[in-house]
This record gives sequence, structure tokens and C-alpha cells, in this order.
Amino acid sequence: MSASTIAIVAIYLGFALLELWHSNLFRKEEQTRDDGIVEAVSMTLLLAVTQPTVLLASGALANWIAPQYAGALAGLNILAALGLFLILDDMMQYWWHRASHSTPWLYNLHRAHHNAKYMSVRLVYRNNIIYYALMPSLWFAGVLIWLGLGWVYAGYIVVKLLVITGAHSDVAWDKPLYAIKWLSPVMWVVERTISTPATHHAHHGRHADDPAVHYKGNYGNLLFFWDVLFGTAKITRTFPKSYGVENLAPATLGQQLLWPIFPENKAQPEPASQTGSTQTA
Repeated sequence: MSASTIAIVAIYLGFALLELWHSNLFRKEEQTRDDGIVEAVSMTLLLAVTQPTVLLASGALANWIAPQYAGALAGLNILAALGLFLILDDMMQYWWHRASHSTPWLYNLHRAHHNAKYMSVRLVYRNNIIYYALMPSLWFAGVLIWLGLGWVYAGYIVVKLLVITGAHSDVAWDKPLYAIKWLSPVMWVVERTISTPATHHAHHGRHADDPAVHYKGNYGNLLFFWDVLFGTAKITRTFPKSYGVENLAPATLGQQLLWPIFPENKAQPEPASQTGSTQTA
């Protein structure tokens, strides 16, 4: 097992233990039987099948198209290499995430991530099985690794998962820091640079009339800066009263994991428009 994999597992388990201690990791408020199934299946398949397959397939495809460029960026300056990952992986994931909240068919692939009525590290990998296989940023990351930047990716992905896991946890690391007045200028920079629990929880909030909710923005993964740059940021330093999906009919287990193979249950009430003013969280 590589050092980066060990670090990622340690980060995830660390936040999971904090939740186990502070907020009951396995029994969240309003949790359903389907929640645990969706999270276990989607996380297992992503880590064991989808992610390694996409990274290998993207490199193989690049090698088939232009084999002469294999390893061409191996000697690239580390800052330039990090810049490539931030743009081609993190910024592209921002746009993919944003598109998933404005395009109905993409939202059906992403909805499982928001169907939970709680926040937790358990949500980090919770998505339709097909969602990650189609994610452009994951394919671009595979090409960058093939170009010789795997050594940079090993460290980059650890930092990214640290930020993302912390942003989803219901043990909000930023909340006590907001209470320290002299830290306010530092937190002003931090919350405009990376995703924090306050900014990302806003994206998962249930009700649009809650001042802390912003489910039509705050799409950033590692960098919240993309939201600031592209005008989708909302920073309140407060947390939503509740989480989940507003104005949409409940999704079945099959729909959450494998839409469109398992389409929406037509016996349920028709959901509100996914591209209008109601939530496509």
C-alpha cells in the first residue's frame, strides 16, 4: 500500500472516529436503511473499481493516441505541476459539479449525494455509480499521471481528500475558530481559498429560505476559490438548520445508485423543476 493511500485512509478514519465520538457516525438523524446501502456500495465501487479503472484507461487511451508523450512532464516544476492538477482536476470538477445542478440528467447522477438528510464523512464518496465514471476531471488526472506527474498526484490527492472530508463532516472544525476574534482575518482568507464545513454545508442545506443555505452555489471541492472567482460563493459562517433535498419526490435505492438503469418511480409525485428556482442540490 502506497504512502498516499495510507494517508488517505488515516484521514478518513480520523474524521470517522471524531464523528463516532461526537455525533454517532452510524446513526444520523433522519437516516434511512437505504442511506447506509447507498454509501457502502458507492464508496466501495468507486475506490475498488471506478477510480483505478478510469485512471488506467485514460492513460492507456493517451498512450494509444500519442505514445511519444508518455512521461513528457516528469521533470516539470512542482508548482507548475500543481497548477495543472488544480486547473484540470479541481477546477474541472467544479464545473462538472456545477453542471450537475443545472442539467437534469446530470443531476439524476448526482442526486444520491444530496439525498441524505445529514452531513457526514459517509457522504464524501456517495454518488450514482455512473457519476464518477463520466467525471472529466478524473480522466484528466489519469492523463497527467501518464504524462509523468504521478509523484505530484500522490501528494495532491491527500491534501484534496483532507479538505473534502473535513468539509463534509458534521464535526465542523471551522466553527470554534470563528469564535476567536483575532483569527477572523485568517479565516476570511481560509474560507475564500478552500472548502470549509460552513461553506460546503450550505450547499447541502435543505430549505432555500434558510439564510445559511446555498444549494445553487458553493460547488468547490478542494478550492472554494473557484466559487469566488466564478460568482457562485456564499459565505455566512453559519450552518443550515436541516439537510437534504427540497421539493423533490423521494428517490428509490435503485435510482440513487444506477439511474437511468433504474429510472424514477413514476408512481411518486412529479418532482419540482430541477433547473428552476427550486432545489437541484
